[in-house]
Amino acid sequence: MWNTLYRIAISIILAGTLSCCIKNDIPFAKVPLSITGIEVEGQSGSAVISESESTVTVTLQETVNPKKVMLKTFTYTEKASSTLTAGTEIDLSQPYEVTLSLYQDYKWEIIGNQPIARRMIIDGQLGNSEFDVKNHLATASIRKSADLKDIVLSDLKLGPEGALNDGVSGTPEVQWTFYRDFAQASVHVTFSDFVDETWTLRVYKSDKDVVTESADGWVNVAWLYGAGVADTECGFDIREDGSEDWTRVDQKYVTMDGGQFTARVPHLKANTTYECRAYSGDQVGDVVTFSTTETVSVPNMGFEDWHQEEKVICPWAQDGTRFWDTGNHGSTTLSEKDNITLSTEDIRPGSTGKLAAVLKSQKIVVKFAAGNLFIGEYKETKGTNGVLGFGRSFTSYPTRLKGYFKYQTALITEAIDKYASLKNQPDTCIVWVALGDWELQENPNSGEKTAVEVQTDDKGTGKYFDKNDSHIIAYGEMTCGENVNEYTPFSVELEYRATNRKPTALLIVCSASKYGDYFTGAPGATMWVDDFSLEYDYDD
Repeated sequence: MWNTLYRIAISIILAGTLSCCIKNDIPFAKVPLSITGIEVEGQSGSAVISESESTVTVTLQETVNPKKVMLKTFTYTEKASSTLTAGTEIDLSQPYEVTLSLYQDYKWEIIGNQPIARRMIIDGQLGNSEFDVKNHLATASIRKSADLKDIVLSDLKLGPEGALNDGVSGTPEVQWTFYRDFAQASVHVTFSDFVDETWTLRVYKSDKDVVTESADGWVNVAWLYGAGVADTECGFDIREDGSEDWTRVDQKYVTMDGGQFTARVPHLKANTTYECRAYSGDQVGDVVTFSTTETVSVPNMGFEDWHQEEKVICPWAQDGTRFWDTGNHGSTTLSEKDNITLSTEDIRPGSTGKLAAVLKSQKIVVKFAAGNLFIGEYKETKGTNGVLGFGRSFTSYPTRLKGYFKYQTALITEAIDKYASLKNQPDTCIVWVALGDWELQENPNSGEKTAVEVQTDDKGTGKYFDKNDSHIIAYGEMTCGENVNEYTPFSVELEYRATNRKPTALLIVCSASKYGDYFTGAPGATMWVDDFSLEYDYDD
C-alpha cells in the first residue's frame, strides 16, 4: 500500500514539475489593427489614413489651437481596445501616439497638419516670397534696378486669418535696417492665446530681373517654371535643341502667381531635347535644357485576350502577358458559373476588335461580389475576403484615359453597416486611374510585382486604396449611376499633383459597383467596357 501511495505522490510531483517546463508554442492570432475614422473640431477636409505608415493626418483650419484639439469621433478595428477615445482633447502640435491592442499592440500616430496662407509682397518684387516657419523668417527679392531704400511693403500675412502684426490688422508700418546686400525688419505676430511670434522680414536685391527656374518634360507636354517681376509681361521662349530660332509660348498657356509663372506647353515631340528660357518684360533668363520621353504601352487595352485556368476566366492570353486581372479567382471558389467578369462579343460599334469585357455584380452564396477588372493581380482569398495587388510597372506621363462603356444599374440591396444608407439607391459604376511612385512589391507565390495591396473586409475595416495617398502623382475617375444603353465614349482626365516626380506604377480599376470592395452594391448591376487608350497630350 505504501509503495502504491509513494508512486502516486512521485507521479504528482513529476507532473507538477514538468508542467512548469512546458512551453506554450500556440501563437495568439495576429490581427492587424487600424484606425478607420477620425474627426476633430476645426478639421478641414477628410483625414488621410496611411495603413503602410500607421499614421492618420488631419488638416486643421488656420484659427485652431493645435495644442488643444477636441476629438469628436474616433473609430478603429472592431474588438480592439485603444488608449484614445472620442471626447478627449489632444495636442497635435506634434505627432500624437495611439496604441491599439488585440493580442498584440499596434502603435499609430495622429499627425496635425495646419497650413497657413502666408503673404509678403514688396513693390517690384522678383518671384514670390519664401517662408521659413521654423525660424520665423520671411524673405523676398526685388529687381536688380530697384533701390533697397525705396522698399514698399504692400501686403503682409504671417499668422492665421485675423492675426495682428505689431498690434494692427493688415500691413503694419515697419522700420527697415539696411545692410550691404539686404534690408531687414521685425514684426510681432499675435493671435488668440496660442500665437506669439517675432518674425524677421528680409529683402534682397537680385542680380537678375528674371529666372528660368526649371522645366519638366513629359511625352508631348512640358511644364516650365520661372520667376520675374509681377507687373510686367512674363512667359517663355522654347526651341528644339540645335535650332537657332526661338518660339514664344502663347500666353494662353501661361499662369501667373505673383512673380512666379508657369507654362503648360502641349504638342511637343516625344523623345526630343528642347531648350527654354523665361522672360519678364524685355529681360530674358538663362537657358534650361530638358527632354521629352516616350509612351509606355499597356497590354490588352481592347480586352481581346482571354483564357480559362480551371474554373477561372482570366483577362490575358494563354502564355501571354499577365497585366490585368479580376475578382474571378475569389468568386469561383465554389463554382465555375460564378465568374463575375467575362469576355463578350458585344463590342462597341466601329471597334476593330472582336471582344469586350462585361462586369456583372451578383450575390454569391452569402457574399456580394462586384464585377471588376483592374491592372494588377488577384493574390489570394482569405476566408471570404480577397487580397489584391493593384498596379503594374509604368514610367510615362499620360494626360487622360479614354474608352467606351455602357451600364445597367439596379437598386442596392447589399450593404455593410458603413454604407447602409445606400440601400435602395441606384448602384454606380466607376473607372478610376492613378499614377504614382510606389515601390513595387513582389508576390513570392507568383513572382508578380504590384504597387498597392488591398484587403477587402465585410466590416469595412480592411486595407483599401486611398486616393489621398502621398505616393500618388496623378488621379482621375469617372462614375455613372444611371442606365447607359449604348456604348458611350468616356474620358478620365488625370489631375497631376506634381510635374517633376517620376512615375513607377499605373493603376486602372473598373467596377460595376463603386463600393464593391466594401461588399456593397446591387446584384444585377452590369458594366461593359471596350477599347481603352491612354493619351499623352492636351487638346489645347
